[in-house]
Amino acid sequence: MIEFSQHCPVLMTITLIIGGALTPIVSISRKKFSFWWAFFVSLLAFFFCSCAVWRLYTMGPISYWLSGWEPPYGIEVYFDYVSTITFLMTALGILVIVYSKRYILHDISEEKLPTYYTLVLLILGGMVGFSVTGDMFNLYVFLEILSLSGYALIAITEEKLNAMASFKYLVMGSVSSVSVLLGVALLYNVTGTLNMADIALRLQQFGPTTAVYVALVLFIIGFSVKAALFPVHAWLPDAHALAPSPVSALLSGLVIKIGIVGMLRVLYCVYKLGGPVDFTSVTNFMGWLAAVTVLVGAFFAFFQDDIKMIFAYSSISNIGYILMGISLVSFTQPERGYLGMMGGLVHVFNHAIIKSTLFLCAGALIYKTGFRKLSDLRGIGKKMPITCGVLTIAALSIAGIPPTAGFICKWYIILGTIEFGKPIFAVALLLGAMLVFAYYIKIINALFFREPNESITEVDEAPLSMLVPIIILAIGCLVMGIFAYLPLAVIRPAAATMLGLPSTYLPLGG
Repeated sequence: MIEFSQHCPVLMTITLIIGGALTPIVSISRKKFSFWWAFFVSLLAFFFCSCAVWRLYTMGPISYWLSGWEPPYGIEVYFDYVSTITFLMTALGILVIVYSKRYILHDISEEKLPTYYTLVLLILGGMVGFSVTGDMFNLYVFLEILSLSGYALIAITEEKLNAMASFKYLVMGSVSSVSVLLGVALLYNVTGTLNMADIALRLQQFGPTTAVYVALVLFIIGFSVKAALFPVHAWLPDAHALAPSPVSALLSGLVIKIGIVGMLRVLYCVYKLGGPVDFTSVTNFMGWLAAVTVLVGAFFAFFQDDIKMIFAYSSISNIGYILMGISLVSFTQPERGYLGMMGGLVHVFNHAIIKSTLFLCAGALIYKTGFRKLSDLRGIGKKMPITCGVLTIAALSIAGIPPTAGFICKWYIILGTIEFGKPIFAVALLLGAMLVFAYYIKIINALFFREPNESITEVDEAPLSMLVPIIILAIGCLVMGIFAYLPLAVIRPAAATMLGLPSTYLPLGG
């Protein structure tokens, strides 16, 4: 089992990429078979990922050398504590595929099913590969795979608005890709290697140069676009709101987290904490950027009537919380950043679950009623109590109400700002949380307490294939909050190693 698990990080990536490429072939005679094929491939990838996670927490990180070539000359696949996000990616991928069985025929024809499931598997494969690669150029390659798949999934309905949203995403995504590629090129020019661990070692030997600083700026720009941070967030609202709801769940729940994972890899694995580059000004800038992103996203969400547009702007705000958590770093006292880093990393996981729940619930409402606006969906809670009940749980969770999943991560991040001596950031986060609570209360009020819309009197509950995934995710929202020690125990080693502390580190009293 141990020997087999060593191969699992590369097996789960290959399974999703090759499985996606084979989807049109295996479903050539029967288009609907593409669902079962995608379901099987995602289950297999989840199995490989589970084995890799088991190996990680029993024996430590996995370093896999492709073709047996030792790094830095060969390509390395490296599965560490940050890579555990792949477990969430593959699990959510399964739920999205199950949800899509009925829903996606609402948006596309049966002829397009193989294309849709091909793109879903490729975007999952790109995210998994991005999260486990130890090679900078392959980081860029996987970023392109998931980005191109995302552009196509947004435009797959062939609606004009979707095409425009996809094009806007493509333009901004091109800026992101070029920035990352130029950053990789500059680091290669300075160090002569593409292996992340080797680059980190050589940067500490050579010391800082102008090219090293420019590369860092390019990486921050590139991954900020991908994460939809203010002011490069303009592509996200239309892209996430207009995409088919299962795609919105992937984009908001997982794809924008790739920008955060990229920042973690570059800042804490390549440039290294306390290494040749003085990060103080960088992290201060990131903290202010995070505070503004929280407030801007929450402010615009408050004035929306389209339910998916509310969730889209909410994603921008919550990415700000995550960035705040991972930017609270002291290079002379790394333990001071522990609480913030813990909160930020836990919020990566919890927000993925919560936001996927919200978008899939919105999809169920749209599927049954044809309406997207709160003013049209008023009173629907009486007709679709399970869907709206699940949406309420997720709404309370994203607002940070205990004992749901959203509370513990935001609590840790706010505690981190106070411990770090940044009370102004804590005020910004609390103000953002109040706005978030206000507009989600507006949603709950519209669904349950307003006079029902007369045109939706004949509506009934969503199909079982759509209800099962959202109920599972709702249970996750509660479990991750009530039993908060579970995600905290999983994330602790990642937070510690990011800060250069032992993986077994615990703060006093922790």
